[in-house]
Amino acid sequence: MKNVLIINTHEPYPFSEGKLNRTLVEMAAENLQTRGYTIQHSSMSQYEVEQEIEKHQWADVIILQTPANWMGVPWTFKKYMDEVYTAGMDGRLCDGDGRTRKDPAKQYGSGGTLAGKKYMISLTYNAPAIAFDNSEQTFFEGKGHDELFWPTHLNFRFFGMEPLKTFACYDVLKNPDVENDFKRFTDHMNDQFPPVG
Repeated sequence: MKNVLIINTHEPYPFSEGKLNRTLVEMAAENLQTRGYTIQHSSMSQYEVEQEIEKHQWADVIILQTPANWMGVPWTFKKYMDEVYTAGMDGRLCDGDGRTRKDPAKQYGSGGTLAGKKYMISLTYNAPAIAFDNSEQTFFEGKGHDELFWPTHLNFRFFGMEPLKTFACYDVLKNPDVENDFKRFTDHMNDQFPPVG
């Protein structure tokens, strides 16, 4: 694992300009570069489909830095997926869904061509940490963030990629604890990304 693509999906809003997600992207890049990794970046403000496919092929690991918008990724990243990932279904990211008319028994989702690569999801939530993995909290019904973001995991699994441990910042609008978040993020990066050498 040496090449890392960091995708910042944040869509600016008047009440949320994206400073935290941008800072986490900068922290991840600095952390990894000082330990021997090569970094490329992608954002939703401007991208070119063919270049994004090439970045995915180049990367050993993809970090998806995203806020939780309406219990999922921002609409701009959905547009990115629709454009970039659909174009990559020609064999560069996956060979369709893996099935063929000659072999319809082959499992759906087995056509990924990025096997051996990894991904990490890093989330920022308005929801507090206590809302997750807690059966007493009625909204998420005891579910965790990996269950909430299961469709995002499936997108990467469709390409044959394997997950690293998910990171999350909680309660970032109403009760932020940014210094602790940054410390936890640094520890998380050090744990998930060993030095290159």
